[in-house]
Amino acid sequence: MKDTYVKLLFLGDSTVGKTSLLFQYLYNDYEFTNLATVGIDFKIKTVELNGKKIKLQIWDTAGQERFHTITTSYYRGAMGIMLVYDITQEKTFDNIAKWLRNIQEHANEDVEKMLLGNKCDMDDKRMVSKERGESIARENGIKFMETSAKTNINVETAFMTLAEDILKKYPVSNNTQASTYVDPAQDRNKEKSKCC
Repeated sequence: MKDTYVKLLFLGDSTVGKTSLLFQYLYNDYEFTNLATVGIDFKIKTVELNGKKIKLQIWDTAGQERFHTITTSYYRGAMGIMLVYDITQEKTFDNIAKWLRNIQEHANEDVEKMLLGNKCDMDDKRMVSKERGESIARENGIKFMETSAKTNINVETAFMTLAEDILKKYPVSNNTQASTYVDPAQDRNKEKSKCC
């Protein structure tokens, strides 16, 4: 049986904690970094779901505006998208509408989405209420969770819930695969040939 790959994409403004969430999920390690992701990076984690081994191919995208043209090409073929904002930074929440528009323009129509309000351990600095997060998720028909990469709240749950929802949409039998493997090098070469 071929490996089943599920392509997940992380989206959200710079500094909302996308990379920290990924480190917590992959390595049970909180890595606080002020270094922003440049362009795009990806990691693979094998999980077992419904008795089947699934390889999650998780793409961590840069939040800064100047990288958006690079990252939009990676929306293609994504089966799940995690949209992240920082509950202590109102602007990152306001920009969720812009990220949702980007998804509408560049991603597959049936991509599974989830909204994450990160840094919920910093309740004393909270600027975005949980209710507002729930409300925007409800309006857009997507699931919502508050997470903390630092104290590992809902991190594993978020990834597993999204993966399960994807598999419900794209069932995997023993001889089919949810998605074909995307070779990042090939994808990057396509990007290069497009530019200039």
